[in-house]
Amino acid sequence: MANSPIGADVSLETLTNDPYELLAELRRHEPVSWVPAIGGWLITERSLAIEAMRDAETFTVDDPRFSTAVVLGPSMLSLDGDEHRRHREPFAKSFRPGIVREQFGDFLAAQCRTLITAMPAVAELRSGLAGPLAVNTITRFLNLRDVTAAEVLSWYNDISDAIVDVTLKQPISEAGTAAVRQINERVAATLAETGSGRGESLLHEIERTGALRPEEMGSAAVVLMFGAIETAEGMTTNAFWHLLSNPTVWAELQQDRSLVSDAIEESLRLEPAAAFIDRYATRDVTLGSANIAKGDLVSISLLASNRDPKVFDEPDRFDINRSNARQHVTFVQGPHGCLGLHLTRMETAAAINTMLDIYPDVRLLADQSTKPEGFIFRKSDRVTVQLKK
Repeated sequence: MANSPIGADVSLETLTNDPYELLAELRRHEPVSWVPAIGGWLITERSLAIEAMRDAETFTVDDPRFSTAVVLGPSMLSLDGDEHRRHREPFAKSFRPGIVREQFGDFLAAQCRTLITAMPAVAELRSGLAGPLAVNTITRFLNLRDVTAAEVLSWYNDISDAIVDVTLKQPISEAGTAAVRQINERVAATLAETGSGRGESLLHEIERTGALRPEEMGSAAVVLMFGAIETAEGMTTNAFWHLLSNPTVWAELQQDRSLVSDAIEESLRLEPAAAFIDRYATRDVTLGSANIAKGDLVSISLLASNRDPKVFDEPDRFDINRSNARQHVTFVQGPHGCLGLHLTRMETAAAINTMLDIYPDVRLLADQSTKPEGFIFRKSDRVTVQLKK
């Protein structure tokens, strides 16, 4: 710990608002640094981050301090080994690429068209497009009963705030606790509703398998809802911010739609919606030159890993022609890799392509927009645009 002088001066404010230069300095001189501001180690070098993510036996999420578990309860996000597989596998097949294309291709196109055509001439894309699209997609996926997009987004915001609070050693807010309780109540109501002519849900299918105990079904649904919205809303919002902040790039997409997927990957690399993930050391271990003690918090900066110059040339530049952009670690590696990565990519691609179809000359109103910010969850708060055909 004494060998981390740069880490000793790190502040949460810098990590939240403008962390790029600081993370680059840490990566150069202290790639595994003891950071008192977070109460643990911070990994900023891509190769070391991947090593830690892949070694769940040494760097685990299964710890009572893990923020997601504190807020949401035990789930696939906060368990390792056999228990992690038991919670994850019942949902995994529904997120396979072919299945999500078949079930959501037309749905996403229709949703994007409905949302975009309903926008006013001056529109905000996070609240008007990215958020509702993410909510409508995951609620359709789970087939939850009697929920509205506004209600789900409110729950999501309260849960996000609660997770950040726990990470910063603050008590869980009343709103965060209430949001988790209300989602659990809707899950219970959905499962209780059979033979009503409204069709079965994925939750009904999983309940029949017996893979999860009844009291685990609510936590599983909360985790899927939270993870899907966090990833998809942030991913779509940040992609529009990057693309519309670079008008020449948007013009390239107008001319060549095949570049949309490349643009999405570059946005994912440059600004991941989840900037940090936490692990806990299960034993004394040396990583890089750092001697990590059993029980220590080990935080992995996906943001820093994705800008590692050993892998990415000019890593702070947005370049949709970057040949290795897909080497980003935004979706995490190892057993906790993002379950819904194919679906979220489809959501963002549908949003961009539909905007190009309807409003190809959309223009960013920079003075009414904000750059991506956030300590753990990182996205633009507002991407305000002028819509014109």
